Amino acid sequence: MSVPLSAPERAVLDRLDPDALVESLVELVRIPSVGGSDAEVEVQEHVATALRDLDTEVDRWDIDLDELAADPWFPGVEVERSSAVGVVGTTAGEGAPGLVLCGHTDVVPAGDVETWGGSDPFSAEIRDNALHGRGACDMKAGVAANLAVLRTIRDAGIRLERPLAIHSVIGEEDGGLGAFATLRRGHRGDACVITEPTSAQMMTATAGALTFRIEVIGRSAHGSMRREGVSAFEAFLPIHAALLDLEAERNKEIDRVFVSDLPYALSFGIVQTGEWSSNVPDKLVAEGRFGVQLDEDPRAARLLFEDVVAEVAARDPWLQENRPLVTWPGGQFASGWLDDDHPLVGETVEAVAAAGGADAPPNVAGVYGSDLRLYTNIGGIPTLHYGPGDIRWAHAPGERVDLDELVQVTRALLVLALRRCGVAA
Repeated sequence: MSVPLSAPERAVLDRLDPDALVESLVELVRIPSVGGSDAEVEVQEHVATALRDLDTEVDRWDIDLDELAADPWFPGVEVERSSAVGVVGTTAGEGAPGLVLCGHTDVVPAGDVETWGGSDPFSAEIRDNALHGRGACDMKAGVAANLAVLRTIRDAGIRLERPLAIHSVIGEEDGGLGAFATLRRGHRGDACVITEPTSAQMMTATAGALTFRIEVIGRSAHGSMRREGVSAFEAFLPIHAALLDLEAERNKEIDRVFVSDLPYALSFGIVQTGEWSSNVPDKLVAEGRFGVQLDEDPRAARLLFEDVVAEVAARDPWLQENRPLVTWPGGQFASGWLDDDHPLVGETVEAVAAAGGADAPPNVAGVYGSDLRLYTNIGGIPTLHYGPGDIRWAHAPGERVDLDELVQVTRALLVLALRRCGVAA
């Protein structure tokens, strides 16, 4: 049974401006902040300005990329950056923030424009009560909700007893650089909600993901004399089959409710081989992601993967002499979780219900790596995901977020922020 709304809570919810919330999201989506681009810095400057306008103390700093890369806990990157910016806004109050609301502003590339029905992927069009555009779901809707929490509290004339902090981070899509930099700078709080797209469900655990690269060597020959060569593509096929068998084995026994029936997925995102159509290809490079199980050491996951490739090579005469090379060049996401009986879980459930949402929003686990594992494992901050947007639209053509869900999630976050930070007399 939810705790009923107090008079200040009702007053704050009444001040929530859905139009301003949507306009904030439009502005964010129209900045094409693909990871590693200049716009990734631009969007952070935009958020920093918004936080200053909302009367928070803003810490905006240039991230020292070389220093972070030398850190033994560095989470890895997959794109090149010449610069990066960290942004944190904190309200006035005593002690550490009672709540951190975190969101990432980087997005993945939009892909072929034709798959968007000819629309500009960064137009932020509104159709059928949904806002469309790359990053609308993952996760600028969550960032807009975080900003709206601050705006609404300010507009209602409410002063919080304890600080409320907004962390705006970059590089989440390729490892978590921004969250890592924010934590290394010393920003902390008693609890954190990352407003990733969860369809307004609570997500208290996320699987991990490791970016791998496999290089397979063949021997070139004229295509008409292919038996004189060794196709790197054909040499790769048994490796591919063995790794899919490994994926199936790792997904046999699942003891949590995940948002997918394949929580520890292995996928090949890039496979490149050959330079000439009538040549036997002499090299293949395959890159992809390998799912990490909950509570699994990423080092153990890497060794298991490498062992499977080595076992295939040991059975093949060519690969015995020309060993495939496995490396781990990109993002390295460990898993992360929050105990289901942690007070933050119950507090979030009550806030959602009090704000007019589900009495008990489903508690699920995510199948993708996220910044949650950095906040819990490195920051020591109890953290969960709760945000607007259906993860099936993330990274997809026609990405979108339902505007009613955006408003409802923002209402719940408002109640949670008021209860965790307290209303000053």
